[in-house]
Amino acid sequence: MRVLGLDPGTATTGYGIVEQHGSRLHHIDHGVITTPPHTPFETRLTTIYDETRALIAQHKPDAVGLEKIYFKQNVTTGITVAQARGVLALAAAQSTLPIRELSPMDVKKGVVGYGKATKKQVQEMVKVLLNLEAMPKPDDAADALAIAICTLHAGRLGDIMQA
Repeated sequence: MRVLGLDPGTATTGYGIVEQHGSRLHHIDHGVITTPPHTPFETRLTTIYDETRALIAQHKPDAVGLEKIYFKQNVTTGITVAQARGVLALAAAQSTLPIRELSPMDVKKGVVGYGKATKKQVQEMVKVLLNLEAMPKPDDAADALAIAICTLHAGRLGDIMQA
């Protein structure tokens, strides 16, 4: 099974593609979708949507893992991230892909085994689980790989479709 993990953001959206064969995980690709500052929000959202659709067409995932939004103080930032998250979900839905939504704590717990793990601990475990020579960069892409790994750990495709 192949999963596209997505870490939503308006300026930078991380993506990571991981495939599972039996109990083994294989790194396929990772990177970021970026939009320049001061670009109108509708243009940013269009770019995020178009590039996500291109990733789906290129890598043909079986499912998508999408990080839930969590914000404590900055509601404005949360709203813009929610807009990016919406177009990511739309791109997946229009490609008829099931979506598993994961909180940041779910991702940390699923990758490291501890819901309050540090970002560095998560990145180190992603490196180990995917047998990478170096920690994946940038951070948004590493987070997306962790989301993909957790989506795969969540169970079979049928389980994801029921989530």
